[in-house]
Amino acid sequence: MLPEDIKKKRQDDIVAKEKEAKDLQKKRFGKDGDLYKKRQELIKPIQDKVYDAVESIANAGGYAVIFDKSGSTTMLYANSKNDKSDEVLEKLGYKPGAIKTNDDKNDKGDE
Repeated sequence: MLPEDIKKKRQDDIVAKEKEAKDLQKKRFGKDGDLYKKRQELIKPIQDKVYDAVESIANAGGYAVIFDKSGSTTMLYANSKNDKSDEVLEKLGYKPGAIKTNDDKNDKGDE
Protein backbone atom coordinates (compact mmCIF):
# COMPACT_ATOMS: atom_id res chain seq x y z
CA MET A 1 0.00 0.00 0.00
CA LEU A 2 3.05 2.30 0.38
CA PRO A 3 4.55 4.21 -2.51
CA GLU A 4 7.55 2.44 -4.07
CA ASP A 5 10.16 4.96 -2.86
CA ILE A 6 8.99 4.76 0.79
CA LYS A 7 8.78 0.98 0.57
CA LYS A 8 12.37 0.82 -0.76
CA LYS A 9 13.60 3.15 2.02
CA ARG A 10 12.00 1.02 4.72
CA GLN A 11 13.47 -2.15 3.22
CA ASP A 12 16.91 -0.51 3.22
CA ASP A 13 16.41 0.50 6.85
CA ILE A 14 15.51 -3.10 7.76
CA VAL A 15 18.60 -4.45 5.98
CA ALA A 16 20.80 -1.89 7.75
CA LYS A 17 19.34 -2.79 11.16
CA GLU A 18 19.83 -6.53 10.47
CA LYS A 19 23.48 -5.88 9.54
CA GLU A 20 23.95 -3.78 12.66
CA ALA A 21 22.47 -6.59 14.80
CA LYS A 22 24.77 -9.19 13.20
CA ASP A 23 27.81 -6.98 13.75
CA LEU A 24 26.90 -6.51 17.41
CA GLN A 25 26.35 -10.26 17.77
CA LYS A 26 29.83 -10.94 16.33
CA LYS A 27 31.38 -8.31 18.60
CA ARG A 28 29.83 -9.83 21.71
CA PHE A 29 29.71 -13.57 20.92
CA GLY A 30 32.07 -14.09 17.97
CA LYS A 31 35.45 -15.79 17.85
CA ASP A 32 37.25 -12.79 19.35
CA GLY A 33 34.18 -11.32 20.98
CA ASP A 34 33.71 -9.99 24.47
CA LEU A 35 32.31 -13.29 25.80
CA TYR A 36 35.29 -15.29 24.50
CA LYS A 37 37.78 -12.83 25.97
CA LYS A 38 36.03 -12.81 29.35
CA ARG A 39 35.95 -16.63 29.47
CA GLN A 40 39.67 -16.73 28.70
CA GLU A 41 40.35 -14.15 31.39
CA LEU A 42 38.42 -16.15 34.00
CA ILE A 43 39.64 -19.62 33.00
CA LYS A 44 43.36 -18.81 32.58
CA PRO A 45 44.19 -18.70 36.32
CA ILE A 46 42.43 -22.04 36.87
CA GLN A 47 44.23 -23.64 33.92
CA ASP A 48 47.55 -22.36 35.25
CA LYS A 49 46.90 -23.85 38.70
CA VAL A 50 45.91 -27.21 37.19
CA TYR A 51 49.00 -27.27 34.97
CA ASP A 52 51.29 -26.35 37.89
CA ALA A 53 49.78 -29.15 39.98
CA VAL A 54 50.14 -31.69 37.15
CA GLU A 55 53.72 -30.60 36.49
CA SER A 56 54.71 -30.87 40.17
CA ILE A 57 53.16 -34.36 40.41
CA ALA A 58 54.96 -35.41 37.22
CA ASN A 59 58.30 -34.11 38.43
CA ALA A 60 57.93 -35.58 41.93
CA GLY A 61 56.82 -38.97 40.60
CA GLY A 62 59.28 -39.11 37.70
CA TYR A 63 56.50 -39.33 35.09
CA ALA A 64 57.38 -38.67 31.46
CA VAL A 65 53.81 -38.07 30.26
CA ILE A 66 50.44 -37.48 31.93
CA PHE A 67 47.16 -37.91 30.05
CA ASP A 68 43.61 -36.77 30.81
CA LYS A 69 41.21 -39.57 29.90
CA SER A 70 38.00 -37.91 31.16
CA GLY A 71 36.77 -37.11 27.65
CA SER A 72 38.90 -37.69 24.63
CA THR A 73 42.44 -38.55 25.60
CA THR A 74 44.45 -35.35 25.99
CA MET A 75 48.10 -35.00 26.90
CA LEU A 76 48.38 -32.67 29.89
CA TYR A 77 52.13 -32.89 30.46
CA ALA A 78 55.17 -34.20 28.64
CA ASN A 79 58.69 -34.00 29.96
CA SER A 80 60.83 -32.20 27.36
CA LYS A 81 63.81 -34.50 27.96
CA ASN A 82 61.78 -37.27 26.29
CA ASP A 83 61.07 -35.22 23.15
CA LYS A 84 62.55 -37.17 20.24
CA SER A 85 61.41 -34.80 17.48
CA ASP A 86 64.93 -33.64 16.58
CA GLU A 87 66.19 -37.24 16.37
CA VAL A 88 63.31 -38.18 14.06
CA LEU A 89 64.06 -35.19 11.83
CA GLU A 90 67.76 -36.13 11.67
CA LYS A 91 66.84 -39.73 10.79
CA LEU A 92 64.72 -38.37 7.94
CA GLY A 93 67.66 -36.31 6.71
CA TYR A 94 66.56 -32.90 7.94
CA LYS A 95 68.48 -30.51 10.12
CA PRO A 96 66.38 -29.67 13.23
CA GLY A 97 65.28 -26.04 13.27
CA ALA A 98 66.01 -25.59 9.56
CA ILE A 99 62.58 -26.50 8.18
CA LYS A 100 60.77 -23.51 6.69
CA THR A 101 57.09 -23.40 5.85
CA ASN A 102 55.70 -21.63 2.79
CA ASP A 103 54.63 -18.79 5.11
CA ASP A 104 58.22 -18.34 6.31
CA LYS A 105 59.47 -18.20 2.72
CA ASN A 106 56.81 -15.70 1.69
CA ASP A 107 57.42 -13.50 4.72
CA LYS A 108 61.16 -13.31 4.01
CA GLY A 109 60.96 -13.20 0.24
CA ASP A 110 62.90 -16.46 -0.23
CA GLU A 111 60.82 -17.78 -3.12
